[in-house]
Amino acid sequence: MADVKFATLSGDYDTISEAAVKDFRASLHGESLLPGDDGYDSVRRVWNAMVDKRPALIARCSGTADVINSVNFARENGLLISVRGGGHNFPGNSVCEDGLMIDLSRMTGVRLDPAAETVRAQGGTKWGAFDHETQIFGLAAPGGTDPDTGIAGLTLGGGIGWLSGSYGLSCDNLISADVVTADGRMLTASARENPELLWGLRGGGGNFGVVTSLEYQLHPVGPTVLAGYLVYPYANARELFALMGEFTANMPDEMNIITFLATAPESGDKVCRILLCYYGPIEEGERIIRPLREFGPPLSDGVRPMSYGEAQALALAPQGRQNYLKSHFMSEVGDEVVDINLDFFDRATSPLSSVLFQYLGNATRRVPANETAFGHRGALCEWATNAVFLDPGESEIHIRWVREFASTLSPFSSGPYINQVGAEAEEGAAEIQAAFGNNFEKLAGLKQRYDPTNMFSHNHNIRPRS
Repeated sequence: MADVKFATLSGDYDTISEAAVKDFRASLHGESLLPGDDGYDSVRRVWNAMVDKRPALIARCSGTADVINSVNFARENGLLISVRGGGHNFPGNSVCEDGLMIDLSRMTGVRLDPAAETVRAQGGTKWGAFDHETQIFGLAAPGGTDPDTGIAGLTLGGGIGWLSGSYGLSCDNLISADVVTADGRMLTASARENPELLWGLRGGGGNFGVVTSLEYQLHPVGPTVLAGYLVYPYANARELFALMGEFTANMPDEMNIITFLATAPESGDKVCRILLCYYGPIEEGERIIRPLREFGPPLSDGVRPMSYGEAQALALAPQGRQNYLKSHFMSEVGDEVVDINLDFFDRATSPLSSVLFQYLGNATRRVPANETAFGHRGALCEWATNAVFLDPGESEIHIRWVREFASTLSPFSSGPYINQVGAEAEEGAAEIQAAFGNNFEKLAGLKQRYDPTNMFSHNHNIRPRS
């Protein structure tokens, strides 16, 4: 091994001596990887194949002590750092170019207290493993709609899921978190300790430190739910959106829905899809969704009783594809919004691309906007379009389609979902501020308190107030 050249927080490069890097690597109980080491390429790769960055060093932490040592090494040397939890986020902020990647993917412990209906899980845990541990006791927390998503990233940005109608967002169910801050301290954020930090973690992104564990409130769910896809002809899209307006206005807390515009892989035809999950009595769920089954009728009906774990995997997205996404929160889906969506989807540049309307759920909208850092409580749904393609050489045409699509819909938006905001330098800062809305200034104050040098900047960054 020789001296190692690192990217720094200042935007320059600095060379760290072989001896200093060797001492740091020896301080870790977990392993560390340099370019060329066995396993380096597999660890640096994340879900979105558009992200192809090469850290100068990867610290594969086995626990909090390794995280503290990594943060201290980075601070003492002024290094650019990134933090990887589940590695599923679209912009790929978990991997940095030529910096130090703090990898939590081996920190996956989950400890339940079934009597108290709480659970504490480490920061590298994914929702599939989390649900596996909680469902054995008939319990769950709102956790997105893809088991490959990391619990930390989703929760820190909000976390919309099937249970959000009754129990709110993932972040609304965050009771406490252990956080390694920029000065190398391990703090607990809870209602009694550092409550303002807990407020910021509930939707403020990864701006305040490395979250090594998260404690959640659990709720009785399952073992059986009513879930699945209904598929309709694309020619009926306008009538279906009108029906969805009526249906979601009266939707019970126990149900949540995602509406898609997509292309059927079997036929190549454009279709409309409804993906739903109802976690009450099955007979009542069948009664509630009858209008959806009677409309059309559907081209196919895959809604059936299944386990909650099966329902969580229905929207599992394949790894290794190119993904470029933008989103907006919307308070209504009117005729003009529908027309814009159909116009752009008619001109979709890839048959793998899709448009979705994910409803926030009733309980999410009952929380006051300033109670957590997630501020878009008045929204009806999140709209998002994702260009999915296989050939990196085609990226320009697909990215242009997404950007024009999102820009045309921006007058109907209350702001983007922070978990979906990209990292483009020319528009990232404005999008990030819009994503936090009226909570942005308070978050900037928290950033000044906990990370005044902006050490945690390779994220949806909030700069310190000063």
